[in-house]
Amino acid sequence: MQLEFSPEEIAFQQEVRTFIAENYPKNLRSVQDEGHDLSKEDFLSWHRILAKKGWIAPAWPVEYGGTGWTATQRFIWSEELAAADCVGTMPFGLSMVGPVIYTFGTPEQKARFLPGILSGDDWWCQGYSEPGAGSDLASLRTKAVRDGDHYVVNGQKTWTTMAQHADWGFFLVRTDPDAKAQEGISFLLIDMKSPGVTVRPIITLGGEHEVNEVWLEDVRVPIENRVYEENKGWTCAKFLLAHERTGIAAVARSKRGVEKIKAIARTEQDGDRPLIANPFFKRKISELEIDLTALEFTELRSLAGEAAGKGPGPESSLLKIKGSEIQQRITELALEAVGHYGAPYFRGFGEGDNEHPIGPDYAHRAAPTYFNTRKTTIYGGSNEIQRNIIAKMVLGI
Repeated sequence: MQLEFSPEEIAFQQEVRTFIAENYPKNLRSVQDEGHDLSKEDFLSWHRILAKKGWIAPAWPVEYGGTGWTATQRFIWSEELAAADCVGTMPFGLSMVGPVIYTFGTPEQKARFLPGILSGDDWWCQGYSEPGAGSDLASLRTKAVRDGDHYVVNGQKTWTTMAQHADWGFFLVRTDPDAKAQEGISFLLIDMKSPGVTVRPIITLGGEHEVNEVWLEDVRVPIENRVYEENKGWTCAKFLLAHERTGIAAVARSKRGVEKIKAIARTEQDGDRPLIANPFFKRKISELEIDLTALEFTELRSLAGEAAGKGPGPESSLLKIKGSEIQQRITELALEAVGHYGAPYFRGFGEGDNEHPIGPDYAHRAAPTYFNTRKTTIYGGSNEIQRNIIAKMVLGI
């Protein structure tokens, strides 16, 4: 495997770096630096800039709006975005339902939905998990019954990220209650403004409104909004989850996270020696970097396979497991590094009601980020389930 960039790739890297420096929204950078929660418009401000440039969907085929970049160029792109600490684009349209639609959808579905995903005009959410059906997704109970040229959908979804902003959602529903667990499931695209759709907030331990529960009561969904065949939605679901798990690895952003921890550890706190001088803490950072380097090479092998025409396979489960565990270790080290300033009740505590939080700026988001990152080993299929997949598909057990 070639480990050095070619002159053309170095030129591309510089082009990307210059574009980000010249075009990343200054107001968005300010919101990030001040530690405020990002709004829908904050996310879309960067999305629209990338869409205008034609760089919003690097992994998509060119005929549907992709860039035509090589796997190495896409790797460079993700590295530069992380190095510049850019906000991530919402994955639900670009990385999840978009690939499902252009792979399994009808020409009419592609023409209707793909442009809105690329432009950012349509914000999507994912209706997979249910109470009692998360990692065991095949046991879902939300049902859809045919009624003429519509399905009538009833059920509940939970942990639906950013559903409060969503225009559309992609949902797994049971269309054949008598079929085996992974059969009888269909993949529906549902307008979130439809009568009978109710979104209720779930406030996280970090105090954010990021996830929701979604209730569907007699929601009428046109038949043409079903992707692929009736009762064959599990095929779409597996395809989508493989793409989601690959993205969850987030190697480039984890590298950025390690650099932030190093910066914190080099800072003197309350007159004490910098934490980086502590050999035990330094060892933790070193072990983390070694594991992250190994994960990066695994991701590069996966990208090389994709470039050769192979879709994400069981190796996406490896990326998901190690990537999510490393993300959690990063937030644990960050919380350890900021010490008592990371106590959750210090966030926003002070004069002016959020104007003057106690402690250094780098400490204000440590606890909320730590709490929020507890979920990474669960979503996209829990790591326990991923180990079962590896045992079956890779080890043949």
